Amino acid sequence: MEQLKLGKLTLTWLDGGVTHLDGGAMFGVVPKPLWSRKYPCNDNNQIELRTDPILVQTAGLNLLIESGIGYNKLTEKQKRNFGVTQESRLEASLAELGLKPEDIDYVLLTHLHFDHACGLTKWEGDKLVPAFPNAKHIVSQVEWDEMRQPNIRSQNTYWKINWEAVLGLVVPFQGEMKVTEGITMVHTGGHSAGHAVILYESEGEKGIHFGDLMPTHAHQNPLWVMAYDDYPMDSIFFKQEWVPKVMKEEWWLTFYHDKDYRALKWNKTGEIVAAVKREKS
Repeated sequence: MEQLKLGKLTLTWLDGGVTHLDGGAMFGVVPKPLWSRKYPCNDNNQIELRTDPILVQTAGLNLLIESGIGYNKLTEKQKRNFGVTQESRLEASLAELGLKPEDIDYVLLTHLHFDHACGLTKWEGDKLVPAFPNAKHIVSQVEWDEMRQPNIRSQNTYWKINWEAVLGLVVPFQGEMKVTEGITMVHTGGHSAGHAVILYESEGEKGIHFGDLMPTHAHQNPLWVMAYDDYPMDSIFFKQEWVPKVMKEEWWLTFYHDKDYRALKWNKTGEIVAAVKREKS
């Protein structure tokens, strides 16, 4: 498992599963000859997208960013449509670190689409129960409200099987929330109305988890946003504001979906100056 030390924060990438989605949808209006040079696709025009949660450890706390696609949560039809080639091995990943799901103190969710939220619940017999029963589940109030009352577009990705069992564990926030020392969540909108990003800061080092505003390193350009974004101009505006700052100050960027990079730093001209690459088996 790949790790990154960011000040007093230790980030470890776990195994949350693998999907393959349409490259055109993932890059929106960007022509295929452009995006495919940066992030290649298979013969079905699909690109590989990890769903690997990030374990953040600091001051005796275990925080999980996102939750993976879960195990036995998708039908065979859904697995085929979403190009799932591997389901989550999250518990096994935690066990390799000497941890159990009960040891997770917080689950931080940029948003609650199925590929980020399926890992929140698991089957015990014929009943769904919380996968992380002792964790506070942090998500924006806007996202939490839409999860429970989706509109005609979002109902295809906000599923009851991912939220009913965790009702008592969710801690919604509005605007901005300092989760613990060095970790802050900020509501952005864009990909979904309630989407949020996560900011890291420790011992002078800074980082950001853009979530699905920047699902892969190939989405660096503020105009390269997904067709899946409900509010693409909000995604663009946020990236216009933050990407130049992140590049100028050489912050770490962390990824949940990227098949090649777990984290990287860009300089002000957009060149990679440091990186944690995914170890491929």
